[in-house]
Amino acid sequence: MPEGHTVHRIARQFRADFVGERIAASSPQGRFAAGAALLDGTALTEARAVGKQLFLAFDTDRWLRVHLGLYGAWDFHGQISPIDAGGAVRGSLGAPRVARALRMGEGERPVDPADGDFPPAPVGAVRVRLLTEASLADLRGPTACEVLDADAVAGVIARLGPDPAADAGPEAETEFVRRLTSRAVPVGQLLMDQSVVAGIGNVYRAEMLFRARLEPHTVGRRVPGEVARGLWRDWVGLLDDGIATGAMLTRDEDDPAARERALADVGERHWVYKRTGEPCYVCGTAIAVETMATRNLYWCPTCQVGP
Repeated sequence: MPEGHTVHRIARQFRADFVGERIAASSPQGRFAAGAALLDGTALTEARAVGKQLFLAFDTDRWLRVHLGLYGAWDFHGQISPIDAGGAVRGSLGAPRVARALRMGEGERPVDPADGDFPPAPVGAVRVRLLTEASLADLRGPTACEVLDADAVAGVIARLGPDPAADAGPEAETEFVRRLTSRAVPVGQLLMDQSVVAGIGNVYRAEMLFRARLEPHTVGRRVPGEVARGLWRDWVGLLDDGIATGAMLTRDEDDPAARERALADVGERHWVYKRTGEPCYVCGTAIAVETMATRNLYWCPTCQVGP
C-alpha cells in the first residue's frame, strides 16, 4: 500500500503540472463516468495530501478524493516536472515537456507510454483520466474515488489523525501523543490506525518501532510520553525525507556512503522490514514476523523491549 510520502509526492506532481490548468476529465473504464462529468472542463485549483488520501480541488467548489488503497496508482504522461529535492530528476523519472511516463503508487517507476502520441490511449482499467494540454494523469485501482463538496472534505480530514506534512507545529505532536498514549491497544496497531496518525503504513510502522527499540505489543497507555514524542519526531524526519526522495530510507540515513547504497538498492534501506529469519543488524537475533492490524509486522525480539 502506498504510504504517506508517496501521496504527498503525488500531490506535489499535481501542483507542478496540473494546478491552474483546465481539466478534461473522463472515465475510460466507465465506473466513474458521473463523477468525471462533474469535473470535466473545470480548472484544478489545489492539490493536497493528508495521510494516505489525496484531495484535488476544482474551481466549481468540488473536490476529488482519492485513496489508492493496496493496489492503486497514478500514471503520469507528457509533461512530468521534476519534484525531487533541489529539482533533481532520479533516473529517467521525467523532465518538462518530454514525452515520458511515470507510475506513482507503491514506489515510483518509469513506464512506457502506450504509443508515441499524446495523449496515449488508455491502457487497462483507468478509473479516471485528468488531461491538460501538456499533461495526463490516469488513475487505476483505487479503494476510493469520489467527488465531494468542501464540507464533506473537511469531515473526512477531521476523522484523520495528525500528519506532519499537513499539520506543522507543536499542537500536532501533542495531539499524536494524546491519541497514542490514551489507548489500551498495542502500539504496533496504533501506528497503523489512521485516526491516531495519518500516513504511516506497514514499512514505516515496523521501522519506526525498531528505531525506537519499542516492543510492538506494548499498549499505548504504557508508552511513556517522551517515547511517544520520539516516535512523532522520528516520523517527521522520515516523512520529510521520503517526500524529498521518493524512497523509504530508514537505516543509516546519516551515513552518506550508506545512504547512497540504500538509495540505489532497496535491500539496504531497512532494519527489519521483510527480513524474516535474517539476523538483526544490531544483535544478530533472527527477525520475527507476525500478523498485526491485518499486515505482516517485522521486529527484533531482542532489541525491541517494553518501556
